[in-house]
Amino acid sequence: MEGSSVAGSQDGQIASPRRAPSQQRSRERVERMLAAASALIAERGSDVMRMGEVAERAGVSIGSLYQFFPDKRAIIWTLAERHTAESQACIAAALAQVSDAEGLRRAFSELVDIYYGLFLAEPVMRDIWSGTQADKALRELELADSRANAEFLTAVLKRLRPTADPAALETTAFLIWQMGEATMRLAISVGRKEGDDLVAAYKRMALRELVDE
Repeated sequence: MEGSSVAGSQDGQIASPRRAPSQQRSRERVERMLAAASALIAERGSDVMRMGEVAERAGVSIGSLYQFFPDKRAIIWTLAERHTAESQACIAAALAQVSDAEGLRRAFSELVDIYYGLFLAEPVMRDIWSGTQADKALRELELADSRANAEFLTAVLKRLRPTADPAALETTAFLIWQMGEATMRLAISVGRKEGDDLVAAYKRMALRELVDE
């Protein structure tokens, strides 16, 4: 859905795109809008970002901006979708070739470190997901993302434990992923040393459940 604008309404429903760019010039314009929004969020946060500022930074008219994004939440949603798609691709690739417990230990540890590093280094991602609990549509996106990522982990567990109860493996994978999301959100809300310790503790707990049984 590259370039489309999707907004969550106040009741959590997802509004239809106002206009999906079909021409190269339009797609490039949308990319400038999203880049401008990302820069503004990185500088000051999404709470104070205004549509007029996005249009000015992107070098487009406010009318052009509204053609693609009906409101600020549509921009934030589109950025969140992109981060979600990128993270899912990374996770799928990292877990696809895991065939033994040691491989799972290594891949999962690396994914946790990468994900935490992204939260620390990417202010847009941090801003969006820090505000997830206040936005029903973003909560639903995060939940769907966790379910999708848990499926990658479940597939690995089924390969490693072919006689285990599939439903139990699915529950374990989903819970571990949800706990990981919560841990990251907590870790970036405290000091760096405490955040590092929280992530390390989560990793130990998750790996005990995944590979040390």
